[in-house]
Parts: sequence; C-alpha cells; structure tokens
Amino acid sequence: MKLLAPVLIGSALVAGGFGLTQVEAGKKSSKDDKYIIKTVGEPKSCVRRSQIRSTDVIDNSTIDFKMRGGKIYRNRLPHKCSGLAFEEAFSYRTSTNNLCSVDIIRVLDQTAGRIEERSACGLGQFQEIKKTRRDKEES
Repeated sequence: MKLLAPVLIGSALVAGGFGLTQVEAGKKSSKDDKYIIKTVGEPKSCVRRSQIRSTDVIDNSTIDFKMRGGKIYRNRLPHKCSGLAFEEAFSYRTSTNNLCSVDIIRVLDQTAGRIEERSACGLGQFQEIKKTRRDKEES
C-alpha cells in the first residue's frame, strides 16, 4: 500500500499560518541582495522531509530549504514556476521521507479564503549553501 501524505510548505505558511504574505507581482526579489552565498560540497538528489524546518521562496525558480541543525539547501528549479514568488507557498506529496529532484511541487493560491493548488513544477538538485550577511563581511 502506497501512502501519500500531503505536506504544505512555504515561508508564508510557516511564518503566518494560513494568511499568505504576497510579494508584488513582477518585482524581482531582493532577498539575496544582503547576503554573500557560498556553495558547500556537491549537490544532492534528495533531502529528508523530517529534517526540513522551513522554506524561503527566493524567486520563481529558487527555494531555500532550512533544515534542523542549521543547514540550508538551495533548490534551483530547472524551469521557472509561475506564481511561486508571488504566492510564496507550495505543496508536495511523496511516498517516502525524502524530497527529491524527481518530485513535483504545486504552487498554492489563496483566493476568497480558499487554498487551491496551481502550477506544477519539478524540483532540481539540492545544493548546500552558506549565507553571510554583507554588512558582517565589510566589518
């Protein structure tokens, strides 16, 4: 028997319950502007779902997965995912405790008090990154 557990992930959902924070449509996110981003090691195909603490949608093709223990894995989707940066929320379903580059996410749209799944987008590889604030580098 295959068990599919729907999981809701998204920075807006984690931070604010079901009240989704929205980003101005069409405006490029500047979330990374204040950080120096360095990659660590080789990309991974999968991360353990049970280790994901939160997510941060950077733009329509980039999601940071913040893990228990402090590691951050950046996932660059192979194609832009329409609405992801605007909604900052997505769902996924897996039959294992792993979230992998072969899995699909769906953008969550909150309209008229209802949450609906929209665009389906494939994930890419998970690359561990280190973020250092630019103002700390300059000090």
